[in-house]
Amino acid sequence: MCLLHPCWSCCCLLLFFSLGVQGVPKDPSAAPEQIHLSYPGEPGSMTVTWTTWVPTLSEVQFGVQITGPLPLRAQGTASLFVDGGRLRRKLYIHRVTLRGLLPGIQYVYRCGSSQGWSRRFRFRALKDGPDWSPRLAVFGDMGTDNPKALPRLRRDTQQGMYDAVLHVGDFAYDMDQDNARIGDEFMRLIEPVAASLPYMTCPGNHEERYNFSNYKARFSMPGNNEGLWYSWDLGPAHIISFSTEVYFFLHYGRHLVERQFHWLERDLQTANKNRAARPWIITMGHRPMYCSNADMDDCTWHESKVRKGLFGKLFGLENLFYKYGVDLEFWAHEHSYERLWPIYNYQVFNGSREMPYNNPRGPVHIITGSAGCEEKLTRFTLFPRPWSAKRVKEYGYTRLHILNGTHIHIQQVSDDQDGKIVDDVWVVRPLLNRMMYL
Repeated sequence: MCLLHPCWSCCCLLLFFSLGVQGVPKDPSAAPEQIHLSYPGEPGSMTVTWTTWVPTLSEVQFGVQITGPLPLRAQGTASLFVDGGRLRRKLYIHRVTLRGLLPGIQYVYRCGSSQGWSRRFRFRALKDGPDWSPRLAVFGDMGTDNPKALPRLRRDTQQGMYDAVLHVGDFAYDMDQDNARIGDEFMRLIEPVAASLPYMTCPGNHEERYNFSNYKARFSMPGNNEGLWYSWDLGPAHIISFSTEVYFFLHYGRHLVERQFHWLERDLQTANKNRAARPWIITMGHRPMYCSNADMDDCTWHESKVRKGLFGKLFGLENLFYKYGVDLEFWAHEHSYERLWPIYNYQVFNGSREMPYNNPRGPVHIITGSAGCEEKLTRFTLFPRPWSAKRVKEYGYTRLHILNGTHIHIQQVSDDQDGKIVDDVWVVRPLLNRMMYL
């Protein structure tokens, strides 16, 4: 018979109670991580997405009080994602959509299950209808290494400067790398921003591996096209996200080019019928139609695939976007910032010499791919093209303020210059001039 010293007995009792009343320790692999929000397109709603390493229930507890109990509950689903890498790592992706949110009200939430809960986060429900002025952060090409824009974006988010984020493709560099551990690290990095704001995305070329599987699994965008293309309304704008990558990775199916093109046309037709309520049509896609960078990317070629389509004639997007009066087109891919004059088919269509962005006669293109990644910045050609209005080779990101149905404010923030505004332009389009598209 072995007798324990009284001191050891006390230690054993302390250990027993430290395991919890059930006597079973909490499983750290059940703790939620990589928490982020997205807007599912339904007014009064928000989707919460997170990851665990074992299967658990999916629940969000939320309320409006910063402290105290969270009285509201919402349940969702978890899906198993098996990465395509050699280790075939398993992630459980949880999705819960909160509904019945009051517009403009701040909510506090945590997510998880009885096996483990996240810390508390806060977000503000998007306002309903067209009669408000959304503010967005817009950028692409942000990696796990060298994410220069992220600290300032975090501070901006904490100060309540934005209603949503548009990430215009290329994440982590790359999400599939190191058996998807780089994707995990990136999603943890953006959590201070993405757990507080709807983080809306489109795919870029760096998401291509295993048929964009990490992108499709990790993000929860509106619609039923796995986040490759979708649209949503925000204030006085209709925002369309699409995949430029279907034009380049044809081994995943040429039918995707045609499917997306016809979807875009139907969506643009519907958006034009709704111009009275939501006058602005804004697109976001990763690879630009035009650019003046000193590389051999598609946008440097006259007959770029995104602009002209397959074989220079099939399913090109410039004619489609011009036909339906797209106002503003956001791109990334080039690790720099470039603003174009209003343009169509290489012709500048300024509103006037004195006020080029007042009632422009063509779409305005913004390339904003300088948020920071391991590939550093992209050089420009020595001399700008006639259609290039502003070029900035500095790390940074874009602020978009959709003031109302006639005025949009665009600013470029330079991280190299401690947050200095290095480009500032208003796009003004009277409502009556949109009647031509109806």
